[in-house]
Amino acid sequence: MEIIQVVGLGLLTAVLVLVIKEQKPMFAFLLTTFTGIVIFLFLIGKISSVIHMLEDLAAKADINVIFLKTILKIIGIAYIAEFGAQVVRDAGQESVAAKIELAGKVLIMVMAIPIISVIIETVIKLLPA
Repeated sequence: MEIIQVVGLGLLTAVLVLVIKEQKPMFAFLLTTFTGIVIFLFLIGKISSVIHMLEDLAAKADINVIFLKTILKIIGIAYIAEFGAQVVRDAGQESVAAKIELAGKVLIMVMAIPIISVIIETVIKLLPA
């Protein structure tokens, strides 16, 4: 039922933005951005419970917590970059949005290097000498 609240807020914002956009485009943009932030803050509790569940599963499976935290950081970077790019896109700045997405992808690649290194080392150990 929480999705109904989120969709309702989104629809209400969309209608208000359509009404306000012609008279006060800056206010319409701020309303859109504020709504996005409210929805994001609404979801933080859900995200937190998922992270705790994944940490518990990793502990039970005896997986190194560093790998899980790195993967969660990578996912966080992807979500934040996407959110930022969408907000900038809403402001009509497509080229800046593309740069935000590029920065997110590069940061993800940099953070993934330790995991990729461990995978390659594991594969090399499994190969016959």
